[in-house]
Order: sequence, then structure tokens, then C-alpha cells
Amino acid sequence: MAKENLTVQRVQDFTCPPEQSQAFLWDTKSQGLALRVTRSGVKTYIFQSKIKGLGTDPRIAIGSPDTWKLPEAREQARLYKLMTDKGQDPREVEEAKRNAEATAKAEQARTNSRESLTLGDVWPTYLADRKPHWSDGHYNNHVNLSAEGGKDKKRGKGKTITGALYPLMKTRLSDLNSDCIAAWMEKEAETRATSAAQGFRILRAFIRWADDIDAYKGIIPKGSYSARKVRDATPAPEAKQGDSLQREQLQAWFAGVSGLTNQTRAAYLQALLLTGARRSELTELRWENVDFEWNTILIGDKIEGTRTIPLPPYLSILLYRLPRINEWVFASTQSESGHIEEPKDAHRKALIAAGLPHLTIHGLRRSFGTLAEWLDVPVGVVAQINGHKPSALAERHYRRRPIDMLRHWHTKIENWILEEAQVAWKPSN
Repeated sequence: MAKENLTVQRVQDFTCPPEQSQAFLWDTKSQGLALRVTRSGVKTYIFQSKIKGLGTDPRIAIGSPDTWKLPEAREQARLYKLMTDKGQDPREVEEAKRNAEATAKAEQARTNSRESLTLGDVWPTYLADRKPHWSDGHYNNHVNLSAEGGKDKKRGKGKTITGALYPLMKTRLSDLNSDCIAAWMEKEAETRATSAAQGFRILRAFIRWADDIDAYKGIIPKGSYSARKVRDATPAPEAKQGDSLQREQLQAWFAGVSGLTNQTRAAYLQALLLTGARRSELTELRWENVDFEWNTILIGDKIEGTRTIPLPPYLSILLYRLPRINEWVFASTQSESGHIEEPKDAHRKALIAAGLPHLTIHGLRRSFGTLAEWLDVPVGVVAQINGHKPSALAERHYRRRPIDMLRHWHTKIENWILEEAQVAWKPSN
């Protein structure tokens, strides 16, 4: 075994004897390092040494002298020697290192990909995942609040408005911190406080959902929606003053609604007032969910999925007399869905005919609760019928009432409203 102090010149001059397939020149300065040259003249620095405790002496290629300078080859050989003295196979150590680097690189790529995700990237996935659990109205509300706006309206003239959540759609999830949300909230609240507050509640639900999904868990900063600065920026809910029917307005309102040429819309508006249901809960009511035998209605509920409420006598007659055009109770032959979509125009005409001030569709839902107070109806009864979570403090303790008890109070509410409105009707036998 030829050994000598390797030099750059010696490495350059070393050749393989013609009678050999390869030759080695071992370095005296760095233990285990050698220069190998083949008959064809290919030169390679190699390392070879016994592994402590194993007895094997693997030969490991370091690299070509064209790539590796002699001091670099000696340093690599020294590192390999440290490994063999510790009982480690340098090949296994190198492979483990490469695997770790590949894993780290892949993880970094995954992190970079996650970090680049925007709210707009994930929003469609969120809507698709939650849509089966929502009513159509609740789903459409999410779509509208995140819409870009500026599109031609499907009904009526003009352009659609930009949704309150749209300004956040290009924001990366990793940047969706409390400062970002508070700044967005303050700006939106300047011109549309109600939409901003509603958008925040929807955004908060999205953040909770994202933190439960492995693909998005941990991207959005902790405390992004619960920080004090966000709470301070959230507009306080304010009840609309005057957006409910007064006791003395009932007679005029019923006269105006009953005078509508479209009796399906007239029945729909009366049903909103007499049940306190949300608009979409009734537009999406199917015949199969109306039980005329046991006088109940199963309607969609955006909080609990569904809820069963009583079908009081007068409303039962209204619904029973409606034409059964399709699966929907409040059917429409003009809308794509097959049911009433936009009742505002009909309600506006009824208000004008009755000489009453503007009243929103949601105001009819609010009216159900305020009018029920004239009868001292327990707040929990009203809440259970119209789908609100009752206040534990207001009721002292929360309880779910059976349908027959709800029917007792619901019938009282309906009878009182009809008496005040001087609506003449006879219960069916």
C-alpha cells in the first residue's frame, strides 16, 4: 500500500500501472484518505477505515480532484474518521442527513404553500363543506358578503354592491391577525355597521372551522378575533327604531296585504308575521314538512338545523288554500328555484296601499316578538317558536317546551293579532 504526503502536483501526476485496473495512493497526513486512479485515468478521492465495533471497512467515494481541493478532501476524510471511531457508518450517516434535508425541504415547501393561502383561496372550500348544514338563505348570505360586487343585478336594475368581507379575500391567512381584522372592521363600520358586524360573525365562524381542519390548522394567528382591539372595533348591535308593526297598525297592514293580487305572496307575508320565522325559513318550506293533521311545521333553522313549531288555526287555513304547484309551499312559476325569492316588492305595495311607513321583511319577524309582549308570553316561548336562543337570565333558567305547550301560546298570539287587526275568519271543522 503506497503511502505519502499528498500534494497537488502528486495528485496530478499519479497514474495507474498498465497491468492494474486501478491504483491507490494513500495520504500520510489524513488517515483513511487515498487517491484512486483507474486504468482509463479517472481519479477519485476515497475514504476507507474500519468501523469501531463492527470490523467492516467500507470504501466511500469523496469526489473528483477536479471538484474537491486537497484540503477539502482531507477535511471530509477527517469527518468520516470521527464517525467510524464512534462506530457509525458514514454512508448511513450521509443517507440520514440527505433524508432529513429532503424532509425539511418538503416541509418548508408545504409551509410556504400554507403560508401563501389567502382567505379567498380557502373560502370556496369552506362554503362547500358547510353548505349541507346551512339553509339556502344562510349560504347565500355568505356568498353575498364575500362578493366582489359591480355585477348586473339578477332582479331589478343597477349593480350589485361589494360584500363587507370582500376586502379581506386577498389577505393571506397568516396575516389575518387581530390588527388586520380590527382595521378592516373599523373601515367597514364607517359606512355599514350592520354588515360589518354580520361579516365579523361569519369570519369568526370561518376561523374556528379552519383551526379544526388539518390542512389549515395553525395558519391563522391565535387570538385573531378575540383580542380586545377587535372587540372594541365591533359595532354594537342596534335594533332598528320603528322597524316593527305597532298594535294600532295591524288592521291597516292586514288590509293592505290581503289586497295583493298574488295570494301566495299575501299568505307568505302573513306567515312571517304570525310565526316570526326568518325569511328563508319560509321561502324554502316544503309541503312535506307541513302537517295539517297534527298542526305542526318543520322548518330549517340556521342554528340547530331544523325546528318544529305549531301551525296555528288561521295560518293552517291560509296554507291549506294555497295552490300546490310544486314541492314548495310558497311556490313561484317565475323564479329559477320554484319558490318565492324576493317578497320586498309585494310588501312595499301592501304598505303603500295601507298608508303605512316603510317596514322591512325582517321587521315582520321582529313584530312577532314585540306584539307577543302584550300577552305576557314567556320570552322562552317566543324564542323557541321564532328560532332565537332564549336568554337564561331573562327566563331564569332555559327549558325546552313541548309542542302542545307552544301551540297553546302560539294560538293565543295569533288570535290576539287577528282580533286587533279585525280579521274576520272561521276555524275549519
